[in-house]
Amino acid sequence: MSLISPACRDALQNWLDGLGALSGRSENTLTAYRGDVSEFLSFMTLHHSESQGMAAIARITISDMRAWMADQRASGVGSRSLARKLSAVKTFYRWLSEREGFEPTAVLSTRAPKFTQKLPRPMAEDAARAMIETVEMQSASDWVSARDVAVVTLLYGCGLRISEALSLTGADTPLPNSLRITGKGNKERIVPVLPVAQTAVDQYVKLCPHPQSREKALFRGVRGGPLNPRAIQGVMAKARQQLGLPSTVTPHAMRHSFATHLLSAGGDLRTIQELLGHASLSTTQAYTAVDTARLMEVYNRTHPKA
Repeated sequence: MSLISPACRDALQNWLDGLGALSGRSENTLTAYRGDVSEFLSFMTLHHSESQGMAAIARITISDMRAWMADQRASGVGSRSLARKLSAVKTFYRWLSEREGFEPTAVLSTRAPKFTQKLPRPMAEDAARAMIETVEMQSASDWVSARDVAVVTLLYGCGLRISEALSLTGADTPLPNSLRITGKGNKERIVPVLPVAQTAVDQYVKLCPHPQSREKALFRGVRGGPLNPRAIQGVMAKARQQLGLPSTVTPHAMRHSFATHLLSAGGDLRTIQELLGHASLSTTQAYTAVDTARLMEVYNRTHPKA
């Protein structure tokens, strides 16, 4: 039996529908929001030993919020995850208060726990090249090897998210000198396509046994359906084990490496922001810290006075 009242459940669905339609939030984001807010509402039902209808939700106090956060901590939820959950709850509560006309201060004034921002974990340039070369050797099938190389080359050569690379269709081939990519929040950006990426995709298309069409996914699974991201995650996991690389070497690490290597070569943050499709420059600025940390590591290791 659901611990959430029908009225709150309907409000949650309406909020999520609005986010999907107006804000262009991804399905993964909406699923996470649904889970976070549902857990919060369920906790409040148990905490007060009664169904939390709209009137009860409007009366949530600072003490209630502290009880919820303490419960999350006791359940082993880390600071970063708790901050994310609180952000989802606040966003929902702000929307709901405007709709229902109640005072949301108790929820909105709750402070998120402090946590250390994790920096991206890029690969060294030679490791990125070795990864692409090693990925090619993971399959006995020539066309699967060509497919995996093409995808990983797009991640590193164009800074694409894996979901963006796998969203390409037959209409995108042969790859032009630049691609129009629709990323998070339906934000469009133009990314240059390196000749090595064009060649890799051409080789894959040439060998792929499944007929290409403008509407169907460019990258296919063994049975001909759209390629599952887990296939690329798996082949990279095998390759990194062979190369002795850490578990942080994932498909997303190729995107991080793309950005960090551009920065190391003299690229400016604004340009890199556009290439990555970050909505905020502060997100891209994390790479500055990464690059500075790398420079200090080299300095401390090599300078005679360090």
